[in-house]
Amino acid sequence: MSDSNTTDFTNPSIFILLGIPGLEAAHIWISIPFCAMYTIAVLGNFTILFIINRDPSLHGPMFYFLCMLAVTDLVTSTSTLPKMLSIFWFNSREINFSACLTQMYFIHCFSAMESGILVAMAFDRYVAICHPLRHSTILTNSVVAKIGLAVVLRSGILALPYPFLARQWPYCRTNIIPHFCCGHIAVVKLACADISISSYYGLFNLLSVIGMDVFIIIMSYTLILRAIFQLPTKDARLKTFGTCISHLCAIFALYIPDFFNSFTQRFGQNIPVHFRILFASVYLLVPPVLHPIIYGVRTKQIRGRLIQLFFL
Repeated sequence: MSDSNTTDFTNPSIFILLGIPGLEAAHIWISIPFCAMYTIAVLGNFTILFIINRDPSLHGPMFYFLCMLAVTDLVTSTSTLPKMLSIFWFNSREINFSACLTQMYFIHCFSAMESGILVAMAFDRYVAICHPLRHSTILTNSVVAKIGLAVVLRSGILALPYPFLARQWPYCRTNIIPHFCCGHIAVVKLACADISISSYYGLFNLLSVIGMDVFIIIMSYTLILRAIFQLPTKDARLKTFGTCISHLCAIFALYIPDFFNSFTQRFGQNIPVHFRILFASVYLLVPPVLHPIIYGVRTKQIRGRLIQLFFL
């Protein structure tokens, strides 16, 4: 279905994804780093899952949360990157309306899930540093499973309004989405109706869910840093803080692009479209790429198993 300004249609059967508007001539070249990053994300996260599954000594709370993060990264990147690459390589721009809404749900659900897992990992770091003798009794397998279930349910329920709101709007102007994926705002901006509810819900979700998660993480690290500064020696303080570096890197890799992407999509009309979309791809792809690298390099147990796996 092509762009139409005269024919009314509601809930079109097909949307057209443009990829990165303004950079169509460079799509092939842009696809090279994206394909390489997606390959690294898939191989890296599967390697993390394989190592943790094979080694019983890694069956603990921190590594269970890391497995959840790896699965979330795999789903997040796979829900968007294959379609993006098909646009770049084969000019396959069409996407079914229902598939578009499904992709929208997966993007927002698993992005929120990733944030919830980082909160769970912050809690693990807090217990490990502030209550080390009680770590195994506080974070039992049952507690970890309940935390994981709570994260999944919260993300799944709060992401449901996105496709439902998008489905109810009439799309009577165009079915062309100037993006490489069906993000909520990118889709509802095409509606010929007042989409204030969709916009406000997205902003509410960002500020309440992500904002609450960031607040909890800040509070956790305030208590962690207070405990670290009470340690008797500089070496002990540095060693203890070093156990948090991987988690802090993962936090910055997710939240900085997330907030920037969300606000530029809503309020960045003066920012070039291709720049906003390129940054959206950073938000979706960079965390799944960085997480296995960060934890593979910074976590001694995983680094040791990686060396054994590939070099011994």
